[in-house]
Amino acid sequence: MYKIVKREEMAHGTIILNEIEAPQIAKKAKPGQFVMLIADETGERIPLTMAEVNKEKGTITIIYMIIGKSTRLFATLKVGEGYKDIVGPLGQPTHIEKKGTVVCVGGGTGTAVLHPITRGMYEAGNKVISIVGARNTDYIIMRDQMDAASDELRICTDDGSEGRHGFVTDELREVLENNEVAEVVAIGPVPMMKFVSLLTKEYNVPTTVSLNPIMIDGTGMCGGCRVTIGGKTKFACVDGPEFDGHQVDFDGLMRRLQAYRVEEEHSDNCMFEKEA
Repeated sequence: MYKIVKREEMAHGTIILNEIEAPQIAKKAKPGQFVMLIADETGERIPLTMAEVNKEKGTITIIYMIIGKSTRLFATLKVGEGYKDIVGPLGQPTHIEKKGTVVCVGGGTGTAVLHPITRGMYEAGNKVISIVGARNTDYIIMRDQMDAASDELRICTDDGSEGRHGFVTDELREVLENNEVAEVVAIGPVPMMKFVSLLTKEYNVPTTVSLNPIMIDGTGMCGGCRVTIGGKTKFACVDGPEFDGHQVDFDGLMRRLQAYRVEEEHSDNCMFEKEA
């Protein structure tokens, strides 16, 4: 069992943070990598990118939004309880080097994935401008951590409750107009990453995105996480999860993410009925 040593509820309890004892994973984990978790014998394997790694304590931190049966099951776990199994670190780590000005764009829980990359870019000597988007101020996560890892932190909210009233792409365009940007890293909902990539292509700025397709084993065996990159098939679990945003077939990715929507809703409804 991988014991939970800290549990925190965010965004009115819809987003959950778990700090988990996993010393062997923490020892080797790098920014951009993920783990596969299973809550118990009845659960399924879920990939989540690590938001924090504490090598001294031997812990990893994950942050997830409750959106279906598996994450609902995760949310029932309390401090002192734990996950049945965790496998990792998996995937290719982020390539981090000093490049100049790097813009890190996060949306929703994607900000948790973005944070260790942002910190890595900052510690490598880059000027880091971070743009964080959320539906409203209550859904902004890891604000202090992102601020500490950035030269500038800019906030966007859908409802205008904080920062710019609008999309992260509106703020990003302003940054691109007024700065010589070496790279953009964007992590969040697929539509957000798509439109960020379309925008940066206009300015010919290299863009890295982290993809979240359906994933089963996380080791390249099942092929469930295949994505189309530059017209070629890649596996997000072993070739990614990060790719050149200008080469990603985002429309194909969105279609694949909807492939089991009916089954997912049925499974979630069955869990509700069982709880009732």
